[in-house]
Amino acid sequence: MVNDAGQLYTMEGVAAGVIMLLAAYIVVSTTSIYTTGDTHIPDMQLEQLGSDVLAMMDAPDINGTTSALETFVSTNNGTGFNSTFLGYCNATTRGTLDNLHMSANITYRDANANKINEYPFVAPDNTWTGRESAVRATRWVQLPKLSPKPVGMPGDMRTDPQAVLVEVLLWRA
Repeated sequence: MVNDAGQLYTMEGVAAGVIMLLAAYIVVSTTSIYTTGDTHIPDMQLEQLGSDVLAMMDAPDINGTTSALETFVSTNNGTGFNSTFLGYCNATTRGTLDNLHMSANITYRDANANKINEYPFVAPDNTWTGRESAVRATRWVQLPKLSPKPVGMPGDMRTDPQAVLVEVLLWRA
């Protein structure tokens, strides 16, 4: 005799199979931890390093003297700034050097047109392709009266005491 009593067992078996597959999928998908919030931590550490180096360079060695950062900017010594900044950034405790690179710009107020201008202080080296994950570190620098104006500074930059913004792009190549 053939009847439909076995049909109930078949549907029950299919439903149980679907429930087991769904439970297995949920277990597997919850064990892999992916947090998108952790991807920016190295960039934050690199930005903090750049800010710390700028702050350290802006602290004078002896009370009442000018800081190294102020001296580099007021004399337009981008080469000295580059070597000092990267020397501090690339130093490690194990004695080897890190592989950090940088470029820097100085933002100032135009003396004549009363607008904000920018000029390159340190040009990026040949490792810069534009695809690196660069971070920005900035520091305001109080400049004294620039007399005479250093060679290479823009002609429209004021010579009276002023504050300029040093902006450093820092990346690992």
